[in-house]
Amino acid sequence: MNKSELIERLAIKSSINNFQAEEVVNIIYKKMKDALVNDGRIEIRGFGSFTVRKYKERMARNPKTGASIQISSKKLPFFKLGKELNERLNLTSSFDKE
Repeated sequence: MNKSELIERLAIKSSINNFQAEEVVNIIYKKMKDALVNDGRIEIRGFGSFTVRKYKERMARNPKTGASIQISSKKLPFFKLGKELNERLNLTSSFDKE
């Protein structure tokens, strides 16, 4: 599902027009982005949680040349799958149907 499909489904389920549904989705996205930018945490029960992981500056090696390079510190988003979604995904897994 992409953003436009989410907006369309929200409009249908909530009996609102597409413009209003788009505003709701944009507000939610903005709040989620703001929370992560400010080192916050987003938790959606049954789905999962988003956090920001901080990585320290380090030395690495260029695989082509073998030269050492400095990699600066960075922050990356991290998603942890919720227990309910994990269980549901594994119930419908093709590995379980053997």
